[in-house]
Amino acid sequence: MKLLRFGPIGQEKPGVLDAQNRIRDLSGVVADIGGETLSDEGLAKLRALDLESLPLAPDGVRYGACVAGVSKFLCIGLNYADHAAESGLPIPDEPVLFSKFTSAICGPNDDVLKPRGSTKLDWEVELGIVIGKTASYIDEADADAHIAGYCTINDVSERAFQIERGGTWDKGKGCDTFGPIGPWLVTRDEVPDPANLKMWLTINGRTFQDGSTATMIFKPAFIVAYLSQFMTLLPGDVISTGTPPGVGLGQKPPLYLEVGDVMELGIEGLGQQRQVVGQA
Repeated sequence: MKLLRFGPIGQEKPGVLDAQNRIRDLSGVVADIGGETLSDEGLAKLRALDLESLPLAPDGVRYGACVAGVSKFLCIGLNYADHAAESGLPIPDEPVLFSKFTSAICGPNDDVLKPRGSTKLDWEVELGIVIGKTASYIDEADADAHIAGYCTINDVSERAFQIERGGTWDKGKGCDTFGPIGPWLVTRDEVPDPANLKMWLTINGRTFQDGSTATMIFKPAFIVAYLSQFMTLLPGDVISTGTPPGVGLGQKPPLYLEVGDVMELGIEGLGQQRQVVGQA
């Protein structure tokens, strides 16, 4: 299934794509796409529905972030061997963990706002994992059973805030609108090999990222199991798993986003995003 949320900001309804890729309204069935809805039992209930009997959403409706009630938005840095190389950094021995603030979450086609004082606004297409079952101290072999599905994420970054302003990476990663998620959550049964998906990103029509999750250092199941050793992962938690090469920081010379630039990105089978850069 492809689960989604649609409607104005703050008024999103749960939805699902039907066989004709039309949005069907799930608000009469579940409260939202999050929590118990993402459990195996909750997803089985949705699979049993006759989608053709559900109301259609209006044409041209806005997509919201595809998961609601996110308690943690976790990110893995330097998780692609070719991206580590372009960054001039060694391949990490263990996953590099940082967080985005949940206030960064926005819809996949919402404007990305350049923060005040920003000088090095950057892009990163990433595979997102959405947790469906509480995970604490789990083994890698059991990790898949704790994943509800996967989605496309743009890990928008402000490199000057991230690298040049002291402290951890988080202040350059968690600004408002720095976490477009969606357009939909694809359940894990429809993603047989999340570590072999093509992914791409363009700026103003020019391709900068053209990679694959195949060059991940740490694969999704390992990441989920690893993070569960440090914290309890809850249904609806989102993990962004790193980016392939081609980010602005890696260009020679580096190239950064300006107001009016258009980002388009996608991952094989997981949908596409489009954002215009605005000013905060």
